Amino acid sequence: MEHDFAPAGRVVDLKTAPLENALFGIDPLLLAGLLVLGAFTGFAAGLLGIGGGMIMVPFITMILTQQAFPAEQIVKVAVATSLASILFTSIASVRAHHRRGAVRWDIVRMVAPGIVVGSVLGAQFAAQLKGALLAALFAGFVGFSATQMLTGKKPSPSRTMPGASGSAAAGGFVGFLSAIVGAGGGFISVPLMTLCNVPMHQAVATSAALGFPIAMAGTIGYVVAGWHQSLPLAVGYVWLPALAAVTCASVLTAPLGAKAAHALPVVSLKRIFAVILYLLAGYMVWRAMQG
Repeated sequence: MEHDFAPAGRVVDLKTAPLENALFGIDPLLLAGLLVLGAFTGFAAGLLGIGGGMIMVPFITMILTQQAFPAEQIVKVAVATSLASILFTSIASVRAHHRRGAVRWDIVRMVAPGIVVGSVLGAQFAAQLKGALLAALFAGFVGFSATQMLTGKKPSPSRTMPGASGSAAAGGFVGFLSAIVGAGGGFISVPLMTLCNVPMHQAVATSAALGFPIAMAGTIGYVVAGWHQSLPLAVGYVWLPALAAVTCASVLTAPLGAKAAHALPVVSLKRIFAVILYLLAGYMVWRAMQG
C-alpha cells in the first residue's frame, strides 16, 4: 500500500520506508526511543526545574536525521514538536504551582499578550530560516543556558516590574526567542522577573504559567508556517508520533523528578546536566556545519 507523503512528489511505501510498521506506521524501536526520550525529559524537568526543549530538540533532530525527512526541515520540526509538547506538560506544572499560591497572575496578564504576539512572529521567522542557521541559534541558546546553570549566577534585584506596555514588550522578546528555540522561556523570564524583585519561587511558578501561551502561540505559528510542507505524520511542522510519545512519558515522570529533587543533590546534578547541555549544543553546531 502506497502513501504519497513526500513534499517533492516522491511516493513512500510504508513497508520499506524508515517511518514504517503496522502500528500507525511507526517502527516499534522508534516509538520506544521516543518514549525513553519523553521519560528522561520529564524527569529532568521535574528534578531540575528546566524546560524540556533543550533536551528534546537535539534528540528529535538526531532521530529525524535517520528518518525519511527532508534535511532542511528537520530542525524546524524538532523545535515545533518541542513547543507543542510544552502545551501539555505545562498544565500539570501550573496546577501544582497554583495550588501553592505561587503564580503571580497579575504578571501573567501583563506579559501574556506580548508573549502571544512574539511567539507567533518567532515561529514565522524561524520557518523562514535555513535549517543550519536555526540549529546554530539553538546551539547558542543552549550554551548560554548551560553556562547559567553551571555558574548558578542570578541577577541582583534592582527594580520593579514595568507597567503593562513594558511587560508586554518584555513578553514579546521572551515569546519570540522561545519560539525560535522551542523552549518554554524559563531561562529568560525567570532572570527578568528576579531582576524586578519578584521572589524566586514566584518567578519560577509564573514562568511555568507563561509557558502555556508561549507553547500555544508558537505551535499555531509552526502549524501555519508548515501547513503546505506535507511532511510524514505531521501537522504543519509538528511531528505527531514524537508529540504523543514524549508527552505521555514526560507527564508520568515529571512528578517523579520533582519528588527526587528533595532527596538528591540537585546542585551537583545541575553541573552534570550543564555538561550534557554543552554536548548537545556541540551536536547542534556540528549539525549546522553540515548545512
